[in-house]
Amino acid sequence: MPLSDVTKTYKDKHGKKLSSEDYIRHVIEQMNTIDYVKPGEIPNIDLYMDQVTTFMDEHLEASKRYSDDKLLTKTMINNYTKNNLLPSPDKKKYSKDHMYILLFIYYLKNILSISDTQMILAPLTNLFFKGNASIDLEHIYNEIYEIEHEQAYTITRDVIRKYSKSKETFAGVEDEMEKEYLQSFSFISMLCFDVYLKKQMIEKTIDEIARIKAQRDSKKDGD
Repeated sequence: MPLSDVTKTYKDKHGKKLSSEDYIRHVIEQMNTIDYVKPGEIPNIDLYMDQVTTFMDEHLEASKRYSDDKLLTKTMINNYTKNNLLPSPDKKKYSKDHMYILLFIYYLKNILSISDTQMILAPLTNLFFKGNASIDLEHIYNEIYEIEHEQAYTITRDVIRKYSKSKETFAGVEDEMEKEYLQSFSFISMLCFDVYLKKQMIEKTIDEIARIKAQRDSKKDGD
């Protein structure tokens, strides 16, 4: 692939040409539009499958990479039920609790494997799905939403710092096209390493949860 293809001028959704600096501002603006589905937007009535997928498409549209991406399909939802990630619908209808679990699955599956997602969500479903626990899934979703909402500003600032740092790299490269590519590669590498470290932390935490669960199950079997 020619280097000119890699370092092509970026365009926004209207076809307007963007410099690399304008592009990162454009990306950050898009990041600020990506949000959790707000707690008050979850329907209070049970929904059929088509209504569930329509709701998700409408409320998570900002997170699409391409306009024709499918965020949540009937096949995906059925597979989540088969893999014990999502409780079965009641008479083909999905409750508000189903919607909360589906949203957690959507956010987690982009980072975690199916088995890890199942491990982390199983206690949530067992304890709080239509249960009589001290708090319900709506309360849990609201609290997680508030935490992530507060983190959005911090994450955006960190991305800006990484981008500024990447523009300082490869200062000795004279060819502007090569420099632009290498600086973009530097920026991507920093973001990827950040994700890699956090993924390692997530997996170690899940492994610890699994270890504690195994110990508890072993004690129960011994009683």
